[in-house]
Parts: sequence; C-alpha cells; structure tokens
Amino acid sequence: MISAKRGEGGGDIFPICTFIYKYCESLQAKRRSKMGISDVVVNELKIDPAFVLSPEFRPKPVEVLKELDGIPVIDLAPLLANDEKGTQIIVEQIAKASEEWGFFQLINHGIPIKLLDDVEVEALKFFSLPLEEKRKIRRTLEHPLGYFDTELTQNVRDWKEVFDFVTRGKLEFAAADGTLNVQENKWPESPPFLKDVCEAWKEATLGVAYKILELLTLSLGLPATYFNPLFDKEDTNFMRLNYYPPCPAPDLVLGVSGHKDSGALTVLVQDEVGGLEVRRKDGEWIRVKPRRDALIINVGDLFQVWSNDRYKSVEHRVVVNEHKERSSIPLFINPSNATNVFPIPELLDAQHPPKYRQYNWGDFLQALKTSHFKNMRVENIQISHLAINS
Repeated sequence: MISAKRGEGGGDIFPICTFIYKYCESLQAKRRSKMGISDVVVNELKIDPAFVLSPEFRPKPVEVLKELDGIPVIDLAPLLANDEKGTQIIVEQIAKASEEWGFFQLINHGIPIKLLDDVEVEALKFFSLPLEEKRKIRRTLEHPLGYFDTELTQNVRDWKEVFDFVTRGKLEFAAADGTLNVQENKWPESPPFLKDVCEAWKEATLGVAYKILELLTLSLGLPATYFNPLFDKEDTNFMRLNYYPPCPAPDLVLGVSGHKDSGALTVLVQDEVGGLEVRRKDGEWIRVKPRRDALIINVGDLFQVWSNDRYKSVEHRVVVNEHKERSSIPLFINPSNATNVFPIPELLDAQHPPKYRQYNWGDFLQALKTSHFKNMRVENIQISHLAINS
C-alpha cells in the first residue's frame, strides 16, 4: 500500500527546488529578452505588460485553430444503472482516453444542469461587484483562499479573476516557521446565495469525481479503493470559480498560460463561450468545443507518477475573448498534505523501473502555490524535475 505519512522517505522538495530554480533562471532570462512587443503597442491597448506573453507562447488566431471533437466522450449511464458489463466498458474507455489524450468528457453523469445554472448566475453577480468589495475577501500567501485577480502561471499574469474554496471548509498546512496553519473558507456577504449554490455544486461534483477516481484506479489493475485512504480524512481538494473578462488584446495574453494540473484529477465545466485548449501529442493546440451536458475530466501529475507514465498529465491553457466574458468551474481532487508520492510498486518490474523519485505532496503544493502568488522568475516546479535519469 502507498505511504500517506510525511517524513517516511518523502524527502524535502525545497532543496530540489533550489537546484531547479538556479538551473532555470538562465532559461527565463532568455525568454524575457524575447518579448518582441513594443511598449507603444502595450500602452495603446492599455494592457499591463505583466500580462503580455513572449511570442512563442501567444495563442493562434481563432480562424487558424482546429476545434477538437476528438476528446473521447464517455457515457456514465451504465455505471449509474449498476450495469457491471457496461461499467467494465467504461473502465476500458477511461484507460484508453487517459493513455491517448489525458482528457475525456462525461455525459449522463447525473448532475442536474439547473445546479450549474445557479452557480454561474451567482458567480457572475459576485465578479460584477466593485473591486474593493471583492478584495475584502482577497487571498494572501498566508491565506490562499478567497478572491484573487493577480495569479501567475509560468510567471506571467493570467487574464482572469478567481474565487477559491476548499471542499472541507478549512485548509491545514505547515507555515514557514513550521507551525500548523489552519485557514477557513472566506465567503462574501454578497451575493447571499453564492455559498449555498457552490456547496450544492461541490457535493454533486465530488460524488462524480470519486467515482472516476475509483474507475481510473481499476483501469490500472488495482483495487478500486486503493487510493481512498489518501483522500478520506484530510484531502486538499479545492474548487474554483474562474471569470475571464473581455480582453482588448486576446492575441497577446492568455486567461491561463500553458500548464499541467499537479493533483490527481480535475473535473471542469466551461460555458458556451469556450476557450480551453489542449496540447496534442504532436504539439498542436486544439480548442475543446463547449458541451453543456458534459463534465471535462483531465488526469493530473499524481496519476502520471502513480502510473509510472502510463497515464500522462497533458498541457492545457485558456484563451480569452475580445468581446465576451467567460466562466468555468474546476474541481481539483488532491490527497492529504502528508501523502508521499511515487510510482506504485504493483505496477513496477524489471521492464518497468520507477521513472520518478518520491516526493511529498504538501511540500510540492506549497512550492507551487508560492510560484502562482509571486514571480519566482524561474520555471514553476514540475514533476519532470523529479524524473529519474532525466
């Protein structure tokens, strides 16, 4: 069984980070020197230069993008009907989708569309409030819950506003001085029903998320409940409301720069405006076509490590729209801070040696959150930095 105890060989991620940061600083310096856009253009568009991407990272014009219908669509109806044969087919479909795409969509998942409608309406009310009102519950480095409008991905500011809350109501993590830091969700006074609809959506999507977690586990040939102890008591799951305002320069910025999700899996809904793009194996960025009745699932870094690269966490990003606002709601499924992460022994043999060294999830998550809050001027920590013989 996998270890869920901190300190038992988990190691300290921060010495590794120090080495990585020194190595990557020179790469970032080169990247910053290639911005390739004049201050005049930035000023004319009234865009803060912090948002502007280097040319190689900018999105393609919409007219030359391909829209992706190819992400597998998996029907959960047999699972909900307790159809054993149909459920086994779902497990096989999830395995194939996770190996080939890292993404798939679920239909007939059992969550009423009315719940999603309610959350989107209340979320828009919140993001429409004056900035000073939203910043009353602004998150800080010490308290990473609540409203935020200056998040960084790959050291570039995202064109978005977010509201974060954890599914357990509070978050426990080690502070810089080694003491235990306990932070509770911050909820705004207005709109008054935001908390209620978010809690309802959370409960519904958590139910689906944990079913998918078990199906993913089965697809690896492991017992369905193999990973459950890592999530049962002190998971670090959190949900986010994303709001992407219209942008005067959608060809220069991104709502979220290219990244891979660091946790176990992500459950996402996006509105009809769309904007999610997935990087295919051949390097091509493909737009994911919005589908109102579907949940988008993507495998995170933890499953890539646990599966020893059988399943890959795939790079994705969010483009913005010049004329329309956009929203999305992701749920991130993460284990407890104490979890030590490593390739599952049952999946290893002489032909399949471990590809990653062990690391502690809590330390990894804290390093990642810090890099999202302030510009570290180096590449964000990645599991590739923990690869063996890389």
